[in-house]
Amino acid sequence: MKKLRVLALMHANLVPPDDVSGFDVTAVPWKMEFDVAETLRYMGHEVFQCGVEDDLGTIRKAIAEFKPHIVFNLLESFHGIGVFDSHVVGLLELLRVPYTGCNPRGLMLARDKSLSKTLMTGHRIPVPDYLVVRMGRKARRPKKLEFPLIVKSLTQESSIGISRASVVEDEEKLRERVRFIHESIGTDAIVERFIDGRELYVGVVGNQRLQVFPVWELRFETLPDDGRLLMTDRAKWNANYQKKYGIMTGSADLSPEMAARVQHLCKRVYRTLDLSGYARMDLRLDTSGRLFVLEANPNPQLAYGEDFAESAEHGGLSYEGLLQKILNNGLQWRPESRG
Repeated sequence: MKKLRVLALMHANLVPPDDVSGFDVTAVPWKMEFDVAETLRYMGHEVFQCGVEDDLGTIRKAIAEFKPHIVFNLLESFHGIGVFDSHVVGLLELLRVPYTGCNPRGLMLARDKSLSKTLMTGHRIPVPDYLVVRMGRKARRPKKLEFPLIVKSLTQESSIGISRASVVEDEEKLRERVRFIHESIGTDAIVERFIDGRELYVGVVGNQRLQVFPVWELRFETLPDDGRLLMTDRAKWNANYQKKYGIMTGSADLSPEMAARVQHLCKRVYRTLDLSGYARMDLRLDTSGRLFVLEANPNPQLAYGEDFAESAEHGGLSYEGLLQKILNNGLQWRPESRG
């Protein structure tokens, strides 16, 4: 294995300190950044951590000084705006520097939930019925879009803006929640038919040749009072809330036929949205056995022990092997070969 100079781009407030003694590195906000950088060093690569705020010059300077073989992209936004991450990757392509993760076009298509659903619908990939409500406008629900509905940010990731109140049962609650997304989250809103059933996650890694990891599933030992299984902001990030309801993820108990069907569908999504590098697909399996794709998440959470890495290990790929595969995919990516 060739030893590489790896420039790790990360948000400035998530750069791990040089000395981590005194920290519980399993519970710090910068766990992913620490896990990736330290594991790459353990593997023998030379790693330089570059904290990025809102100045592209920081990136250019780090590239000029460190001269990396590849950039390991751990940014989820730029200037606090999620959809700007595609522009950062576009800069790396213009500078002709190899990088890990998804290409600019795939990021743009996947980050816009309306555009991605339009593309998936055109390729006969099942998605929930939906409506987009732009900033400053009121929701005008078509009759075919039946309650219950879930209201989310059109572009934000990581369950931002999602709570139990996001699922609405009537017109008044729908208007209230759309207004909340517009005013509190500051983005357009997407209104989807709420699919009651099992929530599945599937990791995919690769460019042209894809490897699909075992299907993962979200579980609650005890459901909240409304009886709905829902990955809210608190369910995703609040340890006390997770403990209260016994929230966990693990290998999905599916028949071999259903598991193969889910994995095949995820490959189709990956290719339809022109993704590369690695991504996680979120799906729902309803009580009648129908599958619905909720969204695709390029460059998902990559910390050791999180869903993506855990499912990879369950599929026979160690954490070190996963990071090396991601590096290899980045080195092999050729943006100029794309149409």
